[in-house]
Amino acid sequence: MKKVWTNGCFDILHRGHMELFRFANNLGDELMVGLDTDSKVKEDKGEGRPINTLGDRMFMLQAIKYINGITYFDSASDLENVIKLYAPDVIVVGSDWKGKTVVGEQYAKEVVFFDRVGDYSTTNIINGDSN
Repeated sequence: MKKVWTNGCFDILHRGHMELFRFANNLGDELMVGLDTDSKVKEDKGEGRPINTLGDRMFMLQAIKYINGITYFDSASDLENVIKLYAPDVIVVGSDWKGKTVVGEQYAKEVVFFDRVGDYSTTNIINGDSN
Protein backbone atom coordinates (compact mmCIF):
# COMPACT_ATOMS: atom_id res chain seq x y z
CA MET A 1 0.00 0.00 0.00
CA LYS A 2 1.36 3.40 -1.02
CA LYS A 3 0.82 6.06 1.65
CA VAL A 4 0.56 9.78 0.87
CA TRP A 5 0.77 12.71 3.30
CA THR A 6 -0.13 16.37 3.07
CA ASN A 7 -0.75 18.99 5.74
CA GLY A 8 -1.94 22.53 6.31
CA CYS A 9 -4.48 24.75 8.07
CA PHE A 10 -7.41 24.06 5.72
CA ASP A 11 -9.33 26.76 7.57
CA ILE A 12 -11.90 27.76 4.94
CA LEU A 13 -12.12 25.02 2.34
CA HIS A 14 -12.07 26.07 -1.31
CA ARG A 15 -11.51 24.50 -4.72
CA GLY A 16 -7.73 24.77 -4.42
CA HIS A 17 -7.84 22.50 -1.37
CA MET A 18 -10.06 19.98 -3.16
CA GLU A 19 -7.69 19.95 -6.13
CA LEU A 20 -4.78 19.30 -3.75
CA PHE A 21 -6.60 16.42 -2.05
CA ARG A 22 -7.61 14.88 -5.37
CA PHE A 23 -4.05 15.19 -6.71
CA ALA A 24 -2.51 13.72 -3.55
CA ASN A 25 -5.06 10.90 -3.40
CA ASN A 26 -4.19 9.89 -6.97
CA LEU A 27 -0.53 9.39 -5.99
CA GLY A 28 -1.22 6.43 -3.73
CA ASP A 29 -3.67 4.18 -1.94
CA GLU A 30 -4.15 6.15 1.28
CA LEU A 31 -4.10 9.89 1.95
CA MET A 32 -3.41 11.15 5.47
CA VAL A 33 -3.93 14.86 6.14
CA GLY A 34 -2.23 16.69 9.01
CA LEU A 35 -3.95 19.77 10.42
CA ASP A 36 -2.38 22.65 12.30
CA THR A 37 -3.91 23.09 15.76
CA ASP A 38 -5.79 26.30 16.48
CA SER A 39 -2.85 27.69 18.47
CA LYS A 40 -0.42 26.95 15.63
CA VAL A 41 -2.71 28.61 13.07
CA LYS A 42 -3.01 31.68 15.32
CA GLU A 43 0.79 31.77 15.69
CA ASP A 44 1.39 31.41 11.95
CA LYS A 45 -1.53 33.45 10.55
CA GLY A 46 -2.35 36.00 13.25
CA GLU A 47 -4.93 36.70 15.95
CA GLY A 48 -7.99 36.50 13.69
CA ARG A 49 -7.28 32.95 12.62
CA PRO A 50 -8.39 30.25 12.44
CA ILE A 51 -11.91 31.08 11.39
CA ASN A 52 -12.99 27.47 12.03
CA THR A 53 -11.88 25.46 15.06
CA LEU A 54 -9.74 22.35 14.80
CA GLY A 55 -12.77 20.18 15.57
CA ASP A 56 -14.81 21.82 12.81
CA ARG A 57 -11.94 21.61 10.33
CA MET A 58 -11.46 17.91 11.13
CA PHE A 59 -15.19 17.29 10.71
CA MET A 60 -15.18 18.94 7.28
CA LEU A 61 -12.13 16.99 6.09
CA GLN A 62 -13.67 13.69 7.23
CA ALA A 63 -16.46 14.26 4.69
CA ILE A 64 -14.05 14.47 1.73
CA LYS A 65 -13.84 11.27 -0.28
CA TYR A 66 -10.17 11.76 -1.20
CA ILE A 67 -9.01 11.68 2.45
CA ASN A 68 -8.53 8.43 4.36
CA GLY A 69 -7.29 9.78 7.69
CA ILE A 70 -6.73 13.01 9.60
CA THR A 71 -4.42 13.93 12.44
CA TYR A 72 -3.16 17.20 13.91
CA PHE A 73 0.07 18.78 15.11
CA ASP A 74 1.01 21.76 17.28
CA SER A 75 4.57 22.59 16.16
CA ALA A 76 7.18 21.80 13.52
CA SER A 77 8.74 19.15 15.77
CA ASP A 78 5.31 17.66 16.45
CA LEU A 79 4.68 17.61 12.67
CA GLU A 80 7.99 15.86 12.08
CA ASN A 81 7.15 13.21 14.70
CA VAL A 82 3.71 12.56 13.20
CA ILE A 83 5.19 12.18 9.71
CA LYS A 84 7.89 9.85 11.06
CA LEU A 85 5.20 7.71 12.70
CA TYR A 86 3.04 7.62 9.55
CA ALA A 87 6.08 6.90 7.32
CA PRO A 88 4.56 8.07 4.03
CA ASP A 89 5.84 7.01 0.65
CA VAL A 90 5.01 10.49 -0.68
CA ILE A 91 4.71 13.92 0.92
CA VAL A 92 2.74 16.45 -1.14
CA VAL A 93 3.43 20.15 -0.56
CA GLY A 94 2.64 23.30 -2.47
CA SER A 95 5.09 24.34 -5.17
CA ASP A 96 5.83 27.46 -3.12
CA TRP A 97 7.98 25.11 -0.97
CA LYS A 98 10.39 24.33 -3.82
CA GLY A 99 13.92 25.03 -2.67
CA LYS A 100 12.89 25.14 1.00
CA THR A 101 13.15 22.55 3.75
CA VAL A 102 10.05 20.37 3.90
CA VAL A 103 9.41 19.20 7.46
CA GLY A 104 9.62 15.41 7.65
CA GLU A 105 10.93 14.91 4.12
CA GLN A 106 13.59 12.52 5.42
CA TYR A 107 10.83 10.08 6.42
CA ALA A 108 9.31 9.83 2.94
CA LYS A 109 10.59 8.21 -0.22
CA GLU A 110 9.53 11.18 -2.32
CA VAL A 111 8.38 14.81 -2.08
CA VAL A 112 5.95 15.92 -4.78
CA PHE A 113 5.14 19.58 -5.37
CA PHE A 114 1.59 20.62 -6.18
CA ASP A 115 1.08 23.68 -8.36
CA ARG A 116 -1.63 25.99 -7.06
CA VAL A 117 -4.84 25.88 -9.08
CA GLY A 118 -6.03 29.33 -9.99
CA ASP A 119 -5.76 32.05 -7.37
CA TYR A 120 -7.70 30.25 -4.64
CA SER A 121 -6.64 31.37 -1.18
CA THR A 122 -8.24 31.38 2.25
CA THR A 123 -6.66 34.79 2.90
CA ASN A 124 -8.23 36.15 -0.30
CA ILE A 125 -11.63 34.79 0.74
CA ILE A 126 -11.35 36.39 4.18
CA ASN A 127 -10.28 39.69 2.61
CA GLY A 128 -13.20 39.61 0.16
CA ASP A 129 -10.99 39.19 -2.92
CA SER A 130 -12.52 37.08 -5.66
CA ASN A 131 -10.92 33.81 -6.76
